[in-house]
Amino acid sequence: MELDRVREEWDEKADTFDTEPDHGMLDIAARGAWWRTLEPLLPPAHCRIADLGCGTGTVSVLFNEHGHDVTGLDISPQMIDRARIKARSAGLTIRFDIGNAAEPALDAGSFDVVFARHVVWALPDPKAALRRWANLLAPHGRFVFVEGRWDTGAGLTADSLRALVEPLMRDVEVLQLTDPVLWGRQIYDERYALLGLA
Repeated sequence: MELDRVREEWDEKADTFDTEPDHGMLDIAARGAWWRTLEPLLPPAHCRIADLGCGTGTVSVLFNEHGHDVTGLDISPQMIDRARIKARSAGLTIRFDIGNAAEPALDAGSFDVVFARHVVWALPDPKAALRRWANLLAPHGRFVFVEGRWDTGAGLTADSLRALVEPLMRDVEVLQLTDPVLWGRQIYDERYALLGLA
């Protein structure tokens, strides 16, 4: 089954996932740069965020540390185990569930933000998934996505993602993420954040 293969693939990556500078954000400068990038895209503190495809929970923890109520969802039990440990180690209470980001079993209308980082490009049917994600949003909610079209040839261009999001959102903005501190190195491919307002 396809979902089983995907789950196994991400389980295998869980042990080393945080070694990438933008995954683990172990460097204080990188962590600060990510917060300065993401914070202006969010509503004021104490908003409800669904972090879909949350991996080891690094961004979920970052959001929660700054006063947001976060639910993290990932298909990989190994990733979720690490996310839960990370939250406990930081003294935080975050809900982390094992589940398919493409079809999240979360309550409709219950989130102010649907956040996903490096997830949309990998979905088997992103158009259908984004429709489901839009149903999770409360009135005046928003999408906040971090994506890219990487030098490996994988990924999704900003124009392609914009075309998928615009039918669902009234306003869409793209911010290019070129600061090398975010990635731990100079980058030469396309990396961006997309904000969509419902």
